[in-house]
Amino acid sequence: MDTTPFWRHHTASIVIGLLNVFAIGLGMGVPILAIALGFPVGWWFATRHGAGPIARATLRQIVLAAVGLAGSSLVVLAVIWGPQVPNAFDPAFDAAAFGIPLILYGSQASMIGWLVLMMLVSPFLQFLAMVAAGTVGLVARPSDED
Repeated sequence: MDTTPFWRHHTASIVIGLLNVFAIGLGMGVPILAIALGFPVGWWFATRHGAGPIARATLRQIVLAAVGLAGSSLVVLAVIWGPQVPNAFDPAFDAAAFGIPLILYGSQASMIGWLVLMMLVSPFLQFLAMVAAGTVGLVARPSDED
């Protein structure tokens, strides 16, 4: 039985999770920096877990880690933007006055589009960034055969 404390065994994951929350906060709820964080985290994860030949298990670890990071972003963004969901279905709500760009010409449609972008598309983009960087990191690393 491993007697290592939980926090010490998962220090890297805890630090990455805190960096993710900090990146979302630094973007003031717009997760562009959290999406960008997916690239170095994916690269680091590939170099950390990339011993031996590229195996299906290594790729699976990268995908699962990316799901975890994107899931944590989804939770944080749902806490930030979730309370605004009722406003999206209020026809009297003015999204422009709230600071939401009118990307879909109407206030209500723009608010719905913005919330979908923030709470669903952004974590998916972070997932894709981490998987892409992790895969490239696995391919770019020196092989043991050289």
